[in-house]
Amino acid sequence: MASLFRPSLRTSAATAVMLRLGRPVTTTSSATTAAGVRCTAMKNLEILRQAGMAKKGFHASASRKILPAGPQVIQGTVNEAVEVPDPNAAHGSYHWSFERLISVALIPLTVAPFAAGSINPVTDAILGATIVIHSHIGFESMIVDYIPHRRYPALRKGAMWALKGATMLVLVGLYEFETNDVGITEAVKRVWKA
Repeated sequence: MASLFRPSLRTSAATAVMLRLGRPVTTTSSATTAAGVRCTAMKNLEILRQAGMAKKGFHASASRKILPAGPQVIQGTVNEAVEVPDPNAAHGSYHWSFERLISVALIPLTVAPFAAGSINPVTDAILGATIVIHSHIGFESMIVDYIPHRRYPALRKGAMWALKGATMLVLVGLYEFETNDVGITEAVKRVWKA
């Protein structure tokens, strides 16, 4: 990319490709000046474009096909007003504040059971629920960012339901682990000592 801004490199690269193609290299009488070099390079580049070889001389990496664009959905016409969504406190600054509160709450909840030295099932349950909520919010953000609702409404809805199902399954599993087994804190202590 930097060679596009340096006339000497651009000219030499275009000249080398032109010679490889067996095409005559265009020169001008004012080739010693920067404007003459730029003019010569542009003429050579135009010949390369016509030959369909413009990319080969300037790109060292292989070209890769990108995924095709998803289905385009246009609702209404150009002259119709955009629908303003109803205000929802769960999707504004309160949502952001709740995410930050959960993230900050994880710090003392992670350290407290190990620092205090006692195993409390209530602290363990709060820690487990906070980790699950934090993970749910993170995965939900990924779905919102990478599966646009306008392009893939069915896939987005399916991904959201799969996330909700997985979150519920993990909560039930943590409940079973807390009530019928040793709990999160004791399990981490045992793994740490092993």
